[in-house]
Amino acid sequence: MNKYKVVRNTKYDYTGQSYSSIYPNLHRYPASMIPQIGIDLLKEFKISSGNMHKQSLLDPYCGSGTSFICGLECGIKKMSGFDINPLAVLISKAKYTKIKLNEIENEYKKLRNNVFEIMKNEKLIKKINVPEITNIYFWFSEIVVKNLSVIKYCLDNLENEKIKNLFLVPFSETVRECSYTRNNEFKLYRMKPEEISNFNPDVLSFYFKKLNDTIDCYKLFYLPKLEKDTSVKIHSKPFKKEKNAFDIVLTSPPYGDSRTTVAYGQFSTLSNEWLGINNARKIDGMLMGGNRVLELMINNCMAESIQKIETVDRKRALEVSSFYFDLEDSINNVAKNINKNGIVIYVVGNRTVKNVTLPTDQFIAETFEKNGFKHITTYERALSNKAMPSRNSPTNVAGKTVNTMLYEYIVVCKNAG
Repeated sequence: MNKYKVVRNTKYDYTGQSYSSIYPNLHRYPASMIPQIGIDLLKEFKISSGNMHKQSLLDPYCGSGTSFICGLECGIKKMSGFDINPLAVLISKAKYTKIKLNEIENEYKKLRNNVFEIMKNEKLIKKINVPEITNIYFWFSEIVVKNLSVIKYCLDNLENEKIKNLFLVPFSETVRECSYTRNNEFKLYRMKPEEISNFNPDVLSFYFKKLNDTIDCYKLFYLPKLEKDTSVKIHSKPFKKEKNAFDIVLTSPPYGDSRTTVAYGQFSTLSNEWLGINNARKIDGMLMGGNRVLELMINNCMAESIQKIETVDRKRALEVSSFYFDLEDSINNVAKNINKNGIVIYVVGNRTVKNVTLPTDQFIAETFEKNGFKHITTYERALSNKAMPSRNSPTNVAGKTVNTMLYEYIVVCKNAG
């Protein structure tokens, strides 16, 4: 029996819709919340009415920045996001940083000319250092490495950091698409040998097509929303404590630790290494649940589920506990930074571990209430439009799988003050 009532709300199913139904994303990213959800939620809870330009929105796990386009659609002018995955921060900054179009056009021409001038001169190419990528020739052919190195060298020479960030987004996409990774996977899996033998991507053509598409999307969909008094600040760190409190939280936190749920770090590893991130292969361990605790969570609504898992696999029970201890700490930090009567909206999934469904929605509502908030509602929506694994093998027996998630939950709480 749920302590906090859950209401099935088909309005938020958006069957047949995707992220790009209203906004093209600049870069693929795992488990992104579709903007339709956030926009309709902000409208339903009257957040889009009144003096919205005076209100502020927080996303403590912002990923590729869906929450901010929702806020911009509803008239919110001041927003802040936090994430520790450098690729996520890059994507969000590229979307929500205002740049003059003539500057983009000028830098595009310079970049294109520089790349193709270097490609004509083998002596110049040999002088360009290949970035330090783990097992680079396991993941890339020599010709792909050469071409990517030239593009990255030219990108590094761009003086305008804002434009460089925008141009690095399609570079990241090119890294992934031109590697030997299976592109339908979030985890790092290599293509089969027979696929590799037939794989010969045209790196330069791919990058400049992606760059043109990225510029067009930015110009048509994101730049028009960045008005003079708009402020979207993206921070490359975990959310802790801010000087100013927020009026709204709109977010979709991770559903579990990255190693066993959605592999944000693995998905981003090659891109982050090419971007020069030193700890690229440690990202998953830095995210929620990345460091395992030595005790089980036993004093809240998660206790019963974790104890059931422990009867089958204590190691997994400790991994699950690690995630919820981290999520609890994060919610406590968020709660301290919300103004009186502020609204928090968490869009989450209740994943299944060892055939036990974890009541994450109940846990979030309970933790906010412990911080003086009041639970307003929890909606259940069919999970039909988020790119993530829908089945897994909890017993590790070949062929024996179960549904991991069929529904998502929208938890809404208010700071009662």
